[in-house]
Amino acid sequence: MNYATFNGLYTLFLIIIFVALILWAYSKKHKKSFENIANSIFDDDLNTLEKKHNEKSGVKK
Repeated sequence: MNYATFNGLYTLFLIIIFVALILWAYSKKHKKSFENIANSIFDDDLNTLEKKHNEKSGVKK
């Protein structure tokens, strides 16, 4: 196996991995979990603000 053949196979391998990653990322099966992950930052902010408000007002859970 010479260097050119190795480079061709390596490039083909990387393209296959790239296409598989794109298909995985845009599959409908994973859409809901990705949306939950994306919105989790907003949930954390709301929980933090609520906790600070409760500490200031003296509300205990």
